[in-house]
This record gives sequence, structure tokens and C-alpha cells, in this order.
Amino acid sequence: MTTADWIGTVGVTLLLGAFAAASAGWTSPASRRYQAANAVGAGLAACASYLIEYWPFVALESTWAAVALVALARRRAPNQ
Repeated sequence: MTTADWIGTVGVTLLLGAFAAASAGWTSPASRRYQAANAVGAGLAACASYLIEYWPFVALESTWAAVALVALARRRAPNQ
């Protein structure tokens, strides 16, 4: 496996793990843990997509990571 494969595998594992945990009721999609897993997982998947020059997924995963980071920032903001 290449470096891009490893990075992508870890990223997708985090994304799918968070999705499975939320679907099973083990965590809430609004939780910081879920959003952090999405942010890191999508960031890694975006990095792997960049390394293999697959631009549609660079856009998708970068957006996914940004949305998760905004959700995390809002959870840390006062009065939230």
C-alpha cells in the first residue's frame, strides 16, 4: 500500500466508525467526539485524495472537514 492508501484508509475508517457509532446510538451526531472524528477523518481523506490528484474528493472531503470544524467551534463557543 502507498502512503496515500494508508492515509485514506485511516481517514475513511474514522468517518465510517463515527457513522456506525451514531447509527447504533453509541454517540450523538451533535457530540464533540463525533464531529472530531469527522473533521480528522475527512481531513485525512482529503489529504489522500490530494496525493492521488482526485480533485472531486479533495473538494468533498475538504468541505466535510470544514463543516465538522465549524460544528466543533460552535460547541466550544460560549452560550452554546
